[in-house]
This record gives sequence, C-alpha cells and structure tokens, in this order.
Amino acid sequence: MEDVGKNHRVQNPSDVMRKAEEYCALHGLQFTPVRRKVLEILLGSSQVLGAYDILKHLDHAGFKSQPPVAYRALEFLVKHGFVHKVVHLNAFVACDHPDEEHAPMFMICNECDLVVEVDSNPLPRSFASTTKNSGFHVEEAVIEMKGLCTACAGMVVS
Repeated sequence: MEDVGKNHRVQNPSDVMRKAEEYCALHGLQFTPVRRKVLEILLGSSQVLGAYDILKHLDHAGFKSQPPVAYRALEFLVKHGFVHKVVHLNAFVACDHPDEEHAPMFMICNECDLVVEVDSNPLPRSFASTTKNSGFHVEEAVIEMKGLCTACAGMVVS
C-alpha cells in the first residue's frame, strides 16, 4: 500500500518525468513547459494539491497565473495517466506507475485528508466482465473509499 497523501513521495520522480517525455514523443504530443512544471510540482509534493495550489506554484515559477493554464495542463496529465484526480477532495496527485494500465483506487481519511492509493488490479478484470455482460462501455473508473486512517482511528474515543 502506498501513501499518496501527507506522507507521499513518488519513489522515482525523475523516472516518471522520463516516462512522460517518452510517452509524449512516441505519441506526437507536446510536453509543454507548463505541463512539465505541473507534473514536477505534483511529483515534488508530499500531499494532494488542488488546482489553485498548483496555480500558486506556477505563479512562483514565473508562469501565467490564470486558472485555465493549470486546468488545461492537469486535464492533459490526467488524460494520459501521469496524474490522478481525487474527486472527493477536488485535488490531484502524481501517479507513481504511469506506464501500468490501472484504474485509480483511493482511501481518503475523513479527518486529516490523508489519501492512500491502493492496488486496484483485481477490480478492472471483475468490472470488465460485468460491463461486458451489460453492454455498458466504461470510459473512466475511479474508486474512492472514505473512512479513518490508522492515526485518526486511534484518536477516536470509544
């Protein structure tokens, strides 16, 4: 299990950046300076970040501080699997394994907003057979479970 909240650090940020560069080159996509910087910001963050947090970082780095700048970069990075959106928190986190096909699955602490990405590999196969039988074509799947992390659960008085 990997923390992608307050204690998260992508294991190999330079490896993820290299994979993003290679993917974009292979697919004829532009890995613009803003897209690169947004990914760099998320790779260096120890917590999930909202678009406006990212916008502040971009402003400090000398990029335009208009919301569409951040949102367009985030949309691109999410679409191509380098970043995940944590819908419940309306925040983003860099993916540690962007070259592996997977549906992100998160556990979110209701108290401290810790976000933990967990392995969802068995689920897509199960979902695939269910959706195939129903004729439904899934375009996106994100699973978010809310509860208490170990630290916050320990503080709850019974």
